[in-house]
Amino acid sequence: MKQTLKFEIDLDENHLPTNIKMDASDGAANENNIKALMVSAWAAKTKETLRIDLWTKDMPVNEMFIMYHQTMMGMASSLEKATGHDKLAGALRDYCEFFAEQTKIKG
Repeated sequence: MKQTLKFEIDLDENHLPTNIKMDASDGAANENNIKALMVSAWAAKTKETLRIDLWTKDMPVNEMFIMYHQTMMGMASSLEKATGHDKLAGALRDYCEFFAEQTKIKG
């Protein structure tokens, strides 16, 4: 079985993203109003991470901070599940707490 995840990016005259749309072949992850996107993929042959980071012109900085915080928290959970290294995952969570304090996204 194959699944497809497709992103469509609307660009302005300066080639800056104005809207991002996501469609999943199973319909489970369809979204028409995405303001930012981060995709990472591991290239096994070159042993490096390939990345695409996009955000629309109207993505508020505070929401970008929240997105980064949530992404890093998710990375901590994934790291712990994938490697069993709870000490490293905990250190990343500690940094996330510092990040939240510095960006004032947590009350």
